[in-house]
Amino acid sequence: MSSRFGLRFFHNARQSMLRSQQRFASSSPAVGTNAVPPNPAAGNAGQGRVAQLWNSPVGPKTVHFWAPVMKWGIVLAGVSDFARPAESLSLSQNLALMGTGLIWTRWCFVIKPRNIFLASVNFLLFCVGATQTSRIFLYHQSLKDSTLGEEAKKAAKEEGHLIEGMVKDPQGALKRAEKA
Repeated sequence: MSSRFGLRFFHNARQSMLRSQQRFASSSPAVGTNAVPPNPAAGNAGQGRVAQLWNSPVGPKTVHFWAPVMKWGIVLAGVSDFARPAESLSLSQNLALMGTGLIWTRWCFVIKPRNIFLASVNFLLFCVGATQTSRIFLYHQSLKDSTLGEEAKKAAKEEGHLIEGMVKDPQGALKRAEKA
């Protein structure tokens, strides 16, 4: 039974490969002819806008569409933090948002297919992170007139002490969070 399944699998795989080779050969112009190869952009010319979007390499049938849609949630959460006071914002979290937004914006132009929708989401994620980070730095600067580097070190130490406290005493951290 298992050997029969294996033979059937390889037979079907070979047939599939031959069919795809035939499709490729029939879509390319014959060698030595003056035939013009088909334009991939013009392949959807007879379709409507909705059909073009649906069949696009970054359309709703692909992860290239749904990943940016889901990532908008992170951007909207960052935007909603604009209403929070700067002393309650996390510097490390907003630096991470800023860094990932910047890195992935660049990467969206490198990958194929190039995904402008995802690049726009990542760029706005960078903008949200940069805005929140600047708010945090300006808040700390207003408390004490010191250099920007000192403020970054101080904020990082505060975040580190907070995390250490959570690791050492998770129950106590939970109780302090419930009080706040």
